[in-house]
Amino acid sequence: MIQKESSAEKVLYNHPCFYGSAKARWGRIHLPVARRCNIQCNFCNRRYDCANEGRPGVTSFILEPELVLDYLELILKGRNDISVIGIAGPGDPMCEPELTLEILNSISLMYPQMILCISTNGLNLEEYIDDLQKIGVTHITITINAVDPVIGEKIYRWVRYKNKTYHGYKASEILIDRQKEAIKKVKSKDFMLKINTVVIPGVNDMHIEDIAYEVAEMGADIMNCIPMIPVADTPFESIDEPCKKTMNRIRDLASRYIPQMYHCTRCRADAVGILDFKKCEIRTLG
Repeated sequence: MIQKESSAEKVLYNHPCFYGSAKARWGRIHLPVARRCNIQCNFCNRRYDCANEGRPGVTSFILEPELVLDYLELILKGRNDISVIGIAGPGDPMCEPELTLEILNSISLMYPQMILCISTNGLNLEEYIDDLQKIGVTHITITINAVDPVIGEKIYRWVRYKNKTYHGYKASEILIDRQKEAIKKVKSKDFMLKINTVVIPGVNDMHIEDIAYEVAEMGADIMNCIPMIPVADTPFESIDEPCKKTMNRIRDLASRYIPQMYHCTRCRADAVGILDFKKCEIRTLG
């Protein structure tokens, strides 16, 4: 196993998403290598080549696995403000776990000083947690938009698990159960865990406090409540983005149970640099 930082506290301090005071000093690289997703959310439409759109799941390109190290070398040459290399899309990194593990392992060998992290829906996470730990991943984000299948079935169009596609209540129930099992195992190991929750007015906005309570009880370290961005050609395209006042109220309620992330910039899947700069700095190797 690659030995990274000797102090877990120091790792946390250098991760701009998990530690707010680091956001102006330390940046991240999101590698857009996750090609597929095993769930379909009603707010998601993963379209590429949209350089001016700043939202999760968007990328201008899919980075081929054999180009990852060249891409990192190009970005990291001459800069010392990157502390984190992660995979957060445009699909789910654990939808193709062997590919994700191979990429992360190669990065760990080449850049052992970097913090490694992934962002996933958690459906296919549990059985690979030991592998992630051996590689040197220290930070995991799981997106949980409901802890009640009745609410979840309004959010997820389908869930594909073990080569079978589920819809409705059953799909939501499977996803939520798998997420809870993943959290338990993640927190039984030496990981920092962030929960992302997309706030959808009229769907789960009155449910966020329940999510905060449950994930806090399971040991999650921090929660990031993200206002949903309406996206064309999705079932939720006509739902307005929650306003700042609503988000402040929701975060205040959730903060009774778990620390909140207040500085999220809703990063793209190909984001590079300091969080204060939303636009990706490097998009191709050409």
